Amino acid sequence: MSSSSKFDIVVYGATGFTGQLVAEYLASHYRNDKQLKWAMAGRSLEKLASVRDAIGASADTPLIAADSSDVASLKAMLNQTRSVISTVGPYQLYGSDLVAACAASGTDYLDLCGEPVWMRQMIDAHQAAAQSSRARIVFSCGFDSLPFELGVFFCQENAKKVWGAPAARVKGRIRNMNLAVSGGTAASTRASFAAASKDFSLVAMLRDPFVLTPGFEGPKQPPGNKTLFDEDLKSWTAPFAMATINTRNVHRSNMLMGFPYGRDFVYDEMMLTGPGEQGEADAKRIVAAVNAEKMGSGGPKPGEGPSKEERENGFYDLLYVAVAPDGRMVRASVKGDRDPGYGSTSKIVSECAICLLRDTPDVPAGIWTPGAAMQQKLIKRLVDHAGLTFAVEA
Repeated sequence: MSSSSKFDIVVYGATGFTGQLVAEYLASHYRNDKQLKWAMAGRSLEKLASVRDAIGASADTPLIAADSSDVASLKAMLNQTRSVISTVGPYQLYGSDLVAACAASGTDYLDLCGEPVWMRQMIDAHQAAAQSSRARIVFSCGFDSLPFELGVFFCQENAKKVWGAPAARVKGRIRNMNLAVSGGTAASTRASFAAASKDFSLVAMLRDPFVLTPGFEGPKQPPGNKTLFDEDLKSWTAPFAMATINTRNVHRSNMLMGFPYGRDFVYDEMMLTGPGEQGEADAKRIVAAVNAEKMGSGGPKPGEGPSKEERENGFYDLLYVAVAPDGRMVRASVKGDRDPGYGSTSKIVSECAICLLRDTPDVPAGIWTPGAAMQQKLIKRLVDHAGLTFAVEA
C-alpha cells in the first residue's frame, strides 16, 4: 500500500476485548503524534463509536465498518491504509480472508496469532502473493511469541559477544508470571483442538516443532510435556502451555534470518518451580491444574478478560540460557511490566506496527516473525515504549 494512504494503521476488531486495549494504547500514547494517522474498524459503527468514547480517543478518530464474513468490506478497509492490526480471532475461523486480501493488495498485516497450523496454511497459500505485492505479513506480535522470540535473539547476540559464536542449545524458562486469560484466547485454543479432532493430519502438524519452517527439518527437540529436573539450573520444571507456539516461532525466526543459531539448533520452554521436594510438588501441581483445565469447558467467554487492575498488576519474568557443549552458560532475561496476555500484548503489537512503518521500512515483503523482521530496532522500541526490559545476567 502506498504512503499516500489515508491511514498508517487500522485496528481491526477494535470492539473486541484485545482490540479495544490496542486502540486505547494508540489513543493515549500517540495522542500528540500528528504524523500517525490511525483508525478503528469492526462490524458495528455504533459499537465502535461507543468504544471510542469509552477509551477516551479523540472524537474525530475515524471509524470503518468491516466484517470478516464480507470480503468486499475487508478490501475497502485495506484500500485506505498502509497496515492493519488484526485482533479478530480465532484466526483460523475469522482471519483467512483478511490475510489473503493483504497479501493480494500489498497492505502490511500484523496479528496476535498463536495458532501454528493456521499460520502454516497461510504461509503456504500466500507467501508468493505477499512477495509479489510487497506486503509484509507479520504473525504472533503479542506475548505469543515476541518476548520469547526476541529473548532467544538477545541471548544469542550476547553469546556471540562472550564466546564468538551463538549456542546450538538455548533454554527458555519462565521464572515468574502473573497471567490472566481472555475469552478470545480460550476460544482459539478450543478451535485448534476442534479442528485437529476432525482432521488427524493436523495433529501431526500441531506436534511438529518445525511446522513453521517449510522445507527445513531440524534435530529432535525436547518434548517439554512432563515434569523434569533441570541439571543446568538446579530446578524442577513443568510444561509451559504456550511452548507449542513459541518454540515454533523461534525455529521459524532462525530460518528467516538465515540460520544464525545453526541448523542443529535445539530450543525448549519450561516453567521453573524450584529445587527439592517442594519444587517437584509444585511442578506436578501445575501439570494437574493444566490437565483439569483441558477437560473443562468453563473459563471466560469471547469479549471477556482480565480487569484493568489485573492487567496492571500482571507481570512476567523470562530467563534464557545459552548452553555451550562444555557446560558454560550465558544468561539473559526479558521482563514485562503488565499482564502478559493483554496489558503487555496491547502495547507490544502497537509498537510492532509503528516499528514496521517507521523504523524498518526496508523489511522485505513476505511472511515474517516480528523478531526476525525487526530485530534490534524492535527491542529498542519495546524497551523505550512498551515496558519491556532485556538484561544480561551473571
